[in-house]
Amino acid sequence: MQQRYNYAFFDEASKREIRRALIKGVSIPGYQVPFASREMPIGRGWGTGGLQITLAIIGPDDTLKVIDQGSDDSVNAVNIKKLVVDTTDVEVTDDTEEATLIQSRHRIPERPLDDGQILVLQVPTPEPLRSFEPSEAATKRLHAEADYTGAWLELFDQIVRYDATTTGADHPVLVNGRYVMAPSPIPRFDNLKLNQARHLTLLGAGREKKIYAVPPFTDVVPLDFEDYPFAVERFDGKRCRRCGATGVYLDELVDEATGETYYQCNDTSWCARVPNGDSPHVGHRAQRREEGAPHA
Repeated sequence: MQQRYNYAFFDEASKREIRRALIKGVSIPGYQVPFASREMPIGRGWGTGGLQITLAIIGPDDTLKVIDQGSDDSVNAVNIKKLVVDTTDVEVTDDTEEATLIQSRHRIPERPLDDGQILVLQVPTPEPLRSFEPSEAATKRLHAEADYTGAWLELFDQIVRYDATTTGADHPVLVNGRYVMAPSPIPRFDNLKLNQARHLTLLGAGREKKIYAVPPFTDVVPLDFEDYPFAVERFDGKRCRRCGATGVYLDELVDEATGETYYQCNDTSWCARVPNGDSPHVGHRAQRREEGAPHA
C-alpha cells in the first residue's frame, strides 16, 4: 500500500471521536448520538455516515464486504471499497460468511450474520419522527419522554386510508423496549433480522451527523397494532430464475427480449453461492442456532 493518508484516511483523533459515539450508541440501543461528521471525498448522501464508521473501526486483520441494495458490484459499493482498500490495504470479499465487517446500503444480507461480524448500515434520515415533526429540539424532547404518539398516529392514518400500513421501507421499530428507531431504508423483509441478532449493527447518517446502534441479542420490534400486525413483503409462489431460491427478497424484472416478468435474488452474493432451491437459513451459522446455540 502506498501510504498517502493516515491509516483508514482519518487522523487518530477523528477516529477516537467516532468510536466514542459508537460506544455510547451501543450502550443505549436505538439512541441517536450526535457526532462531528467529517468531510469525505464522496458527496453527503452517498454513504458518508456508514463509511466514517467503517474507517473508524476497521483494522488490518478485517475482511471487508460492501453492498449497495444487495449488489457487491454497483458503482457506490465499488467506490467505497476502493477508498477503504487504498487507505487500509485490507482484504475484501463478496462472501458474507468470510467478512468480518459488512457495510451496506438498503439491505441486510440473506445469510444470517454471526457473532464476530459487524454490520454497518448507511442511513439518509435517522430521525423516525421527522415526517411529522420538523424541529430537532422537539424530537429530542419526544424521545426523552418516550412520547411516540405521532409515530403511532402516522401508521393509524395509513390504515384508515389504505386498510394497511404502507411503509415500504424504513418501517419504525422499538429497540430494547425504549427508543423508536429508523432501521435505515431496509425493506420490511429485513426488519426482523435485527431482532435478537447475533451480530452488532451500527448505523451512521453523515449528512444528519448521527450514529446509533443495535447490540447483539437486543429486542427490535416493528411498530404495529394487534388487529393489523406487521407483515413483510411476500413472494409466494415466486422463485429466483437464476438459482431457484425461495424465501428470500426478490427483485421483479422484465426480460427485454420477451417482455416476460421474472424474479431474481436481490442479494447477488447469495444468488451466486446458494445451491439450487435452498432456503436462506441453511449453512453452518444457521445450523448452530438450530442445534441449541444460546440466544442470550
